[in-house]
Amino acid sequence: MTPAPDRLAITGIGVVSPYGVGRERFWDGIRHGHSATRAIEAFDASSFACRVAAPLPRISLDDAPAVDGDDADTLRVASIRAGTALPLSDRADPRRYSRAALAAVIAAREAWADAGLQLGEPGAGVIVGTGSGGIDIGEEQYREFFADGWKRITPYAIPVSICGMVSSEVSIALRLHGISHVLSCGCTSSTDAIGYAMQTLRAGDADVVLTGGADACVTPGMIFGFSRMKVVATRFNDRPAEASRPFDRARDGFVLGEGAWMLTLERASRARARQARIYAYIDGYGSTCDAYHRVQMDPDGHQIVEAMSLAIARAGIRREAIGYVNFHGTSTPLNDEVEARCVRRVFGPHADRLAGSSTKSMIGHPQGASGAAGVVAAVLGLARGYLHPTANLTNPDPACDLDCLPIVGRAASVEAALCNCLGFGSKNSALVLGAA
Repeated sequence: MTPAPDRLAITGIGVVSPYGVGRERFWDGIRHGHSATRAIEAFDASSFACRVAAPLPRISLDDAPAVDGDDADTLRVASIRAGTALPLSDRADPRRYSRAALAAVIAAREAWADAGLQLGEPGAGVIVGTGSGGIDIGEEQYREFFADGWKRITPYAIPVSICGMVSSEVSIALRLHGISHVLSCGCTSSTDAIGYAMQTLRAGDADVVLTGGADACVTPGMIFGFSRMKVVATRFNDRPAEASRPFDRARDGFVLGEGAWMLTLERASRARARQARIYAYIDGYGSTCDAYHRVQMDPDGHQIVEAMSLAIARAGIRREAIGYVNFHGTSTPLNDEVEARCVRRVFGPHADRLAGSSTKSMIGHPQGASGAAGVVAAVLGLARGYLHPTANLTNPDPACDLDCLPIVGRAASVEAALCNCLGFGSKNSALVLGAA
């Protein structure tokens, strides 16, 4: 008889969100339904249709927690230069981080410390998702180029701005020599990164993986571009906190958000052997493509249903075991309606007994990091017996007739949860979590 596969345990969580640094700040914000959306102040958005966002506050490496192995040499890396060590500032100067990479490094250090792991942990890798990587650096350097010519362009412009640098900065910061990959699949990036991390662990290609997502794309170009696409909220510029309102009749688009949500993932047997705390398990992953349109989902939703169904089947549980859904819930009219309809198709009569909520109602839509944000919200909810609310859901849309926990959360003991993520390019991904 083939033995049951070892479950994959989440043993560490790290967060940098619009509320600030730390998983507890994030949990306190979403637990109480506090909106992090505010008027854009980092640049002049007065001429844009959308003038609100949920950006990161000012952060620095001083906000990062200590990790086992930190010492006077922590900010140095081994290198050969006339037989001396090369300071980290010459290899990965934090002043040259993109904002996404900086958030990822801080969140990664929190997740690593939370799991009780050390710098240079053997058999450890990094697999993260991002939609835009260092787009803030790219936009800034293009402005410099066209305004002042090439002389002011940093030689680091390309390596710092590319998506792939996000995992590299995390690997360098924690001295992890295993796999270091970035998935950039639009909004599903971090959900797919977590799925890839699951496969990497099950294949035995790593002992522990730092996974999740990071995006920091509240930039002039992104706000303007999304405004031109007419997919972001524009009716609430004078009331920013009310702008993101998934499943509400008055929703008119998403709010662009930022942040990093990182998980330490390892086989449960390894976690138990080292007596690590287990928050929850990731048991199933499914991913499909509508193959329909570059920015619009297929209104039929067949492949969304398939992604959820695959995740549940691969988790090896009955659909009725799912007690909570972390909705993709962007606050865009069509997406919310289609997602709600698809959840009903997956769960049938059990849909009326499901609770669910949209984390984006409070933190906006952090693009490629959104899936990881939803997973962290669901994991903390499972571990602490409380399901966070959907903020601003004051007038529910009858077309989204699910229990979306409007305004106020709920204490609940849930056996398993489903996390949805839907993205541009017709991509759909889902993860199933199991309570510890």
